[in-house]
Order: sequence, then structure tokens, then C-alpha cells
Amino acid sequence: MGKNQLYGIGKVEEICNLSKKAIRFYDKMGILSPDKVSDKNGYRYYSKKTLLSVPMIKYYKQSGFKLEEMKALLEGTTYSIFEKSFRNKIDELKELENEISLKIKSIKDWYDLIVEAQTVIENDIKEVSVKYVENCKMIYLDQDFNYDYMDSIINIEFTNYIESINNAITGPVMIHFPSFEDKMNGKCNKMKIMQQTILKCKESETVKFGGFMVASCYHVGSHETISETYKKIKDWAKKNGYKYEDKSYERYVTDYWTTKNIDEFVTEVMVKINKGKK
Repeated sequence: MGKNQLYGIGKVEEICNLSKKAIRFYDKMGILSPDKVSDKNGYRYYSKKTLLSVPMIKYYKQSGFKLEEMKALLEGTTYSIFEKSFRNKIDELKELENEISLKIKSIKDWYDLIVEAQTVIENDIKEVSVKYVENCKMIYLDQDFNYDYMDSIINIEFTNYIESINNAITGPVMIHFPSFEDKMNGKCNKMKIMQQTILKCKESETVKFGGFMVASCYHVGSHETISETYKKIKDWAKKNGYKYEDKSYERYVTDYWTTKNIDEFVTEVMVKINKGKK
């Protein structure tokens, strides 16, 4: 490119790998103005010096700057303008990064549950097993329970509570029932809904879960028949010399959130156990 040579918009498109539409728009925004506009036909002409702004524009665009934010940067008047603009952009992008990370975690956790449910169904995993549950803290809300599972799992009151404390939840909904026997026999009227939070919250808003061994069994199908899985765990505990605590946990792997086919609901029932002692 010659130092004093001027280039028409077609040549600029070729040299800078920019569309004519983008070049015109940049002119309109005041960040890539032509050096000359023909009085006769309105054609735009650009010098080499002006075109050297294009790599800078592309870099600022890559860095997340809006076109209207680039104007002051391209003028390059003082370091203070750069320092303030860059600092503000870093803060803005960090906030965006946090939002994206939250969304990725939410979707990945849900994806993992779908894969888990598919594995359970495809391999017909319905036997009782013993496993260790990692210790964690979960946000919770104590509520009444009347065996309306859909209302309890897709829980409007709980959702409103999460919003009121400016938090976000992820992973499976879990419900803690105070009595294994009452839940099995259709007599339970209290529950504690629990779920993992993504953001930090107050200690008083959380409850500890895990750090112990459980008897675990997947229940596939309607929640209305989940007492069958409770009885299976009870019989297994008696047969294998385990004592179970008088409370239970239901972990809803897939449910109304994911499918309308109740035959493919997958719920993990868990009860804390001890070998040979109550």
C-alpha cells in the first residue's frame, strides 16, 4: 500500500477483510471515516494511515468493546482514558464470566442427571446398595407435605425463597422426610426441600447433608408407588443386619422438570444406616 495512495471501498474490503456493509457502518459510527468522499458520486476513499485503525478495531471487538466505546480509544488522547475504559471493561467481563459460569454449571448438572437416569433405566438398576455420601451444605425450606409430588418438586414457594435471598440453585431437588416409616406408610406430613446453591449464602440459610453411609435404591416410575422401594430397603436392611435411621431422603434424578412420562421418572431413595446398631 502506498503512503499517499487512496483506496476505494471495494479495495478496502479486499485489503482489510471487511464487508462493505461493515465499512459503511463504521463510518456512520465515526470510528473509520474516509479521508475523502467524492463530490461527484459519493464514493469513499481511505488512506493507508486510516486503514491501520482496522486491526485496532478488530482487537477491541475481540476484547468485548462496543463500537461506541472504541471511538475514544482510537483517538488515543490520554492514558487515563485507556485505564478507565479497560478497568470498566474488565469488571464488566468478569460479571459476564460469572453469569456464563453459572449457566454452564446449571445446564451441566441437569445434563448429568439425564445421563444418570438413562443409565439406571437402560441397565435396570433397582437393587439396594451401600454408598458414602459426600458432606455438603444445601439451601433448604421446611414445608408441609401432602403427597402432591409435582407441587413439592416444582416448588413455587421454594423458588420464590431462592430469589428473595438472591441465590441460584443447581442439581437435583432433594426432600428430607423426618420419618422413614411414616413416609413409607403414607402418613408423613412434613418435609424439608433441599438443593445445592451456586452462589454463597449465609450459614443460617443452609443445612448440612452427607458425611455418612446410606442404603440407596433407585425407584423407576411413578412417585405414587415409591413406598415399594422403601419396603425393599427395609427388607434388605433386616436381611443384612443394618439398622436405619428414622428419616429418609428422596433425590429426584428425573421428574416433572425433565419428562411428562411418569414411567421414566428416576428417584433415588436414601436412608442413613449403621451396622448392627440403632
